[in-house]
Amino acid sequence: MRVFNFSAGPAVLPLPVLEQARDELLEWQGGMSVMEVSHRSKGFIAVAEQAESDLRELLAIPATYKVLFMQGGATAQFSAVPLNLAAAGAPADYLDTGHWSQRTMTEARRFVSVRVAAEESASNYTTVPEQVALKLSPDAAYVHYTPNETIGGVEFPYIPETGKVPLVADMSSSILSRPLDVSRFGLIYAGAQKNIGPSGITVVIVREDLTGRARPGTPMVFDYRAMAESGSMLNTPPTFGWYFAGLVLRWLKHEGGLAAMERRNRAKAEALYAAIDASSFYSNPVARNCRSWMNVPFRLAKPELEKTFLAEAEAAGLANLAGHRAVGGMRASIYNAMPAEGVAALVDFMREFERRYG
Repeated sequence: MRVFNFSAGPAVLPLPVLEQARDELLEWQGGMSVMEVSHRSKGFIAVAEQAESDLRELLAIPATYKVLFMQGGATAQFSAVPLNLAAAGAPADYLDTGHWSQRTMTEARRFVSVRVAAEESASNYTTVPEQVALKLSPDAAYVHYTPNETIGGVEFPYIPETGKVPLVADMSSSILSRPLDVSRFGLIYAGAQKNIGPSGITVVIVREDLTGRARPGTPMVFDYRAMAESGSMLNTPPTFGWYFAGLVLRWLKHEGGLAAMERRNRAKAEALYAAIDASSFYSNPVARNCRSWMNVPFRLAKPELEKTFLAEAEAAGLANLAGHRAVGGMRASIYNAMPAEGVAALVDFMREFERRYG
């Protein structure tokens, strides 16, 4: 029996997509597994082209942007971004809103002069900076931020205005959760393992004029222009992950696109936060104006009951609710593929647990 999987990633995947992949695993277009098909074959090239087309349609990506399917996870982009967009030692602005933005800055410091344009440690990273508080530099090569902090459950309710400086976003945990104005960004990157598919593929959406700038010594597989000119097949790509991402993108279209996902995700998040806020037994630390729709951390009024909560939740078919090891507590990740029934089951369990232990 399948459980409700609240993992932050690799995360829950749409059941219809899993079933299709299962049915095609052994035999796909000619008597072999999709994992055995050459990436140079006509069949797989058609899969790759369709995936890009569907992603462009879902996000309304302008023709002036390149779509790349890369490897190395979002973490590889922590290095690829400065290698492609900035000269050695050039200044770049970073917004520090939690664990992943800090990880990004740590890596970027190897390649650029990182300027911290906003830093939310005073609130213990439970807030995001307002636009007027951003200390942006007109000479920065780019501005980088993390729209949704997966661990802290903090989400920007706005897209920062950066003027003529390209805005770069790590959208690993929020991409495809709602409509997005891609034209506001110079570059977007996202690991697949939350809303796109299994781990192994990283989507990069980059404005074409920002390609062709890679500094000397940049590995070819991280050079955006080289990857674009090769159709993201400069080397053998993770074919199964790309195929599976294509199935997810097709599922999103079938389900009504990103407008439908926005309605679903908003409703799921509101239901879970309402249950937390209505209780003195549970609490969420994040300021209400910047709570994540995708990752909902919460704590118990009696911390000694956390292990009991997690064990009983697991027994009830509610899996992977433990908070990140860096912060503890609980965290429910409710990405696109998490059905409303899963959130309802979690809320019912939380109420019953409070009745018994509160």
